[in-house]
Amino acid sequence: MYVARTEYEARLRQLLRRYPVVCLLGARQVGKTTLARRFSRGAPPTEGIYDLESPEDLARLADPLSELRRHRGLVVLDEVQRLPGLFPVLRVLADERPLRRRFLVLGSASPALLRQGSQSPAGRIAFVEVSPFSLGEVRAGLWERLWLRGGFPGSLLAPSDAASLEWRRLFRLTFVERDLPALEIPSTPAPSALARFWAMLAHVHAGLLNWSELGRSMGVSDATARRYTDLLEGTLMVRQLRPWHENIAKRQVRAPKLYFRDSGLLHVQLGIRTMAELLRHPRCGASWEGFLLEQILLATRATPEEAYFWRTQQGAELDLLLVRGRRRVGFEIKRTAAPTLTPSMRIALADLRLDVLYVVHGGVHRFRLAPRIEAVPWREILQRVRRV
Repeated sequence: MYVARTEYEARLRQLLRRYPVVCLLGARQVGKTTLARRFSRGAPPTEGIYDLESPEDLARLADPLSELRRHRGLVVLDEVQRLPGLFPVLRVLADERPLRRRFLVLGSASPALLRQGSQSPAGRIAFVEVSPFSLGEVRAGLWERLWLRGGFPGSLLAPSDAASLEWRRLFRLTFVERDLPALEIPSTPAPSALARFWAMLAHVHAGLLNWSELGRSMGVSDATARRYTDLLEGTLMVRQLRPWHENIAKRQVRAPKLYFRDSGLLHVQLGIRTMAELLRHPRCGASWEGFLLEQILLATRATPEEAYFWRTQQGAELDLLLVRGRRRVGFEIKRTAAPTLTPSMRIALADLRLDVLYVVHGGVHRFRLAPRIEAVPWREILQRVRRV
């Protein structure tokens, strides 16, 4: 079964008309290679396709400038992080006129790879972050399966829940034992230490980060706990959602919140195997919040500079605040099928000066809770976020 990623393909076509180099970033096995292969069939003539995990292709690129210069049209370079010196060569080729070739490069997300790309002056390179499958990419009949299994193709499209669980267990193992060491990130922790820390973060999901507590639990310093968290965030496994601070007469929380970006990976860390187990699990509500928050962020293409949560020491809070220019849109996520208006919602609406507050819930009816506060079924949220 193939799930078309038409929106990504459209973005690639648009960006490759404007930039000589476009980089697809994403976690391993998220579908970057499949996407690039399907895209290149309908793109300008493709003369060069290189898989940098292949010794043969690496040998062909022993002199990358001469090898790549001979091509015309679209050149695809997969697993570009395997050849750290490639970006300076791409910058040279991107400056040549007339521009005879464009490059689509694929890389497993890492802080080091982002730094390499950022050294390229503006106008040469564009980055596209490839996420696991989202609500907008799969048919409605698969939405609950998407929540349980997550959006990695090998997990979502597995023939059974048991096969999906086995795929995620193997992914977890290979990520810490093979994929991370292959990225050659300085000060990468031992696989066993990172595996324990990653499992510990599952119990922090949708909660405030306290690196001192995490460090004590692991027997490491809070600086080390922070570094482990940043490493998992840089490889797109988790997300740190920053707190919003408003100049109001209330004490506000300043610690970030932690979310697993893929619900399936959260569930394998929590030992959840089936939908029945998920619905009974004490972390069901937190899983639901993180799943829908990630879907909203993907659908709106929100940048880290636009997405926040808000909480005061007195207890008022908002799960997600999107700030775009002068427009502010709030989201409160509830598992219940019949949400009610709360004092916290009224406070958030007034103190944050929200244009609208959507209460995303697990029911099927849409209704108004108060002026500018609308209860929206989770199955309709994609229709609403298009207005954001």
